[in-house]
Amino acid sequence: MSEAIASSSSHDAVRQSLVEWLVPLYGDAPARECIDATIDAAQRHGLPREIDLAVDQSLNVMITYPDIVQRPGEPPLATLRDFIAQNLGEAITAVHILPFYPASSDGGFSVMDYRAVNGDYGDWDDIAALANDKPLMFDLILNHASRKGIWFAHYLADADPGRDYFIEVDPKTDLRSVVRPRPTPLLAEVPTARGTKYLWATFSEDQIDLDFANPKVMAEFIDIIFEYVARGARLIRLDAVGFLWKEIGTSCMHLWQTHHVIKFFRALLGHYAPGVQLITETNVPHAENISYLTDGDEAHVAYQFVLPPLVAHTLLTGDGSRLTEWAASLPPLPAGCHFLNFTASHDGIGVRSVESILDEAELAGLVATTRERGGFVSTRAMGDGSTRPYELNITYYDLLAAPDERDSGTHIDRFVLSQAIAMALAGIPALYFHSLVATHNDHDGVEATGASRSINRRRYDAGELNYQLSQESAAAEVLRRLKRLLVVRARQPAFHPDAPQSIVDLGPSLFAVQRHCDGQTLLALHNLTDRPVKVPGHVLPEARVRKNVAAATEISGAQRSISLAPYEVAWISD
Repeated sequence: MSEAIASSSSHDAVRQSLVEWLVPLYGDAPARECIDATIDAAQRHGLPREIDLAVDQSLNVMITYPDIVQRPGEPPLATLRDFIAQNLGEAITAVHILPFYPASSDGGFSVMDYRAVNGDYGDWDDIAALANDKPLMFDLILNHASRKGIWFAHYLADADPGRDYFIEVDPKTDLRSVVRPRPTPLLAEVPTARGTKYLWATFSEDQIDLDFANPKVMAEFIDIIFEYVARGARLIRLDAVGFLWKEIGTSCMHLWQTHHVIKFFRALLGHYAPGVQLITETNVPHAENISYLTDGDEAHVAYQFVLPPLVAHTLLTGDGSRLTEWAASLPPLPAGCHFLNFTASHDGIGVRSVESILDEAELAGLVATTRERGGFVSTRAMGDGSTRPYELNITYYDLLAAPDERDSGTHIDRFVLSQAIAMALAGIPALYFHSLVATHNDHDGVEATGASRSINRRRYDAGELNYQLSQESAAAEVLRRLKRLLVVRARQPAFHPDAPQSIVDLGPSLFAVQRHCDGQTLLALHNLTDRPVKVPGHVLPEARVRKNVAAATEISGAQRSISLAPYEVAWISD
């Protein structure tokens, strides 16, 4: 139904199609009122509008905070733009700017005003300047809003908009079946003029969940989506969307209503802004995560949450058996649906995604290594009152080296290999700013904020970082090599996100991915160990090998074989 909307030439037919999406959620009359508001909002924001975003092998995403680089007297968003132009150039083709809205906690994810730019970062003109350079990804934080925001102030005052935007629950209600990401209380106690109320708060008492069962909340977010598109968003990340819809007596995770809302958003954008990509962020077991892609009419892109912990496990053990087995099991996705392949982000390394892939001993090994290398481990609450590991808080760069080998050639090789794996697999690669510049654990940041996630959220003085990158440093070498990989990758048709892939099992020491598209077949080889490994000749085509994507070596006839150095990468194309 979503794709049919875009081809309809009748305004009434479009309106009726959108209404039909919302009737199962709200009934006929509220659905029609919501769509009336939608049509008005589209006109205000200058929609419909065709969006030009090339979803091909050239597309990659850098994940960054708006103030990750700072210069005295300059808005950080302007500093960020300058840093990208000076240091990243054409290697990075899209930028995910983490929440730049006024917020009260959680690194910007407790939003006070969805339609404003935090003045500490800059203004909408700074966002527009960035959007003029690169396609941008915006966060749509739709599960919850700040307790210090205007909507919550209106709730307390019993005024609109906001008086009925939040979910009141009798504290005696049995909520034990609700899936929890954090061990904090699910209900926040709130004194109001109408008496004490208990409000649903999945993540913290400062982040009060919004009631999407109320069509006025839906209409509010439709208008916000339209504004983001008008402001330059070409990819929209649906933060923590699996928790969106609440129904007492269920887990409140991945309910059919949640899936239906995302399908409606895709239908909406299919008419008003075709080309904008919807990205679901659901840090859950793999089968649940890909449920947002498999129907083909829901998310365009889903975070591949298995990769960060599984690639780390692979490189820490030197054994690719789990990675090869898992990658070989991935089913093809519907056309136009892709994974966002990443190893690190502003959050920690979630481990829920590998609960059915790694056994207890392997997971315990990851946890122990994280702690040994200066990181922290957060937990989630279980229904029986126990806790389980939820997230590893450490920079990905530091996780992949013992302290005595930090910044060594081996460390750099191993780390670059981790990023190359994400680039080789079918999907769109995403690299965190701190991965690009090889950032170490920020223990000072943890001490200053009291939050373990701050270990991977360092802010840099622009002058200091630019100087570091101008020297013969580990950061400069990592950035140089990752940029080279991205530039060469962008020229290979076989790395198109829709290009089929097959996994070649060459034993535990190697990870091999074969991709093919538009007449090109490419074999990506990765030595997962600290010793040289010979690649069996029978898997190599008559080809030119580009080892480490730097120097070319001919392979042919009886000499048709290569040996990969420790942690070496080779892309072999016919």
